[in-house]
Amino acid sequence: MQADSLTFIFLNAFIINNFVLAMFLGLCPFLGVSAKLKTAWNMGLAVIFVMLVSSTCAYAINTLLVRYNLEFLRLICYIAVIASSVQLVEMAIKKLSPALFRMLGIFLPLITTNCAILGLALFQTNREYNFTQCLAFSVGAGAGFTLALMLMAGLREKLELADVPDVTKGAALSLTLAGLLSLAFMGFAGLGGQ
Repeated sequence: MQADSLTFIFLNAFIINNFVLAMFLGLCPFLGVSAKLKTAWNMGLAVIFVMLVSSTCAYAINTLLVRYNLEFLRLICYIAVIASSVQLVEMAIKKLSPALFRMLGIFLPLITTNCAILGLALFQTNREYNFTQCLAFSVGAGAGFTLALMLMAGLREKLELADVPDVTKGAALSLTLAGLLSLAFMGFAGLGGQ
């Protein structure tokens, strides 16, 4: 498979170099919202949407900044776009599903400071992806983020019913699960060819 093919870019962001489990980006919402499957799924969908909007806008902004030789403004422009798209998602969720808005709580505005979103924009710019490659990369990264959230939420829900020692309950168990998931995903690292 060619390294610049859309399938490779998608799979690379989705599994091989998963933003959460291989690159350790976006750990705050990963650990905070992954207690219940429904909340994790909805947060994953919100992150996919924000990544798609941010990636599209970052591509357009980068094209404009390169044309006028203003590349030094990339970071501040990307941050503004991410904050705006998160506000859009937050307003839509608050209007369409107030219960979900309450469930996501503080983690919805935290998408703004999610380093996975900013990392997406910076990685696609550094790799000089064209527009369709940016779309494949953003959907793959968002789907990988959602996969990581869903895996963690599924494990945490199952372990709520298990009899585990008191010393491993709570944060200790969550971090242990995250480490084991990360080890499993690091096994895919050789498939990337990079």
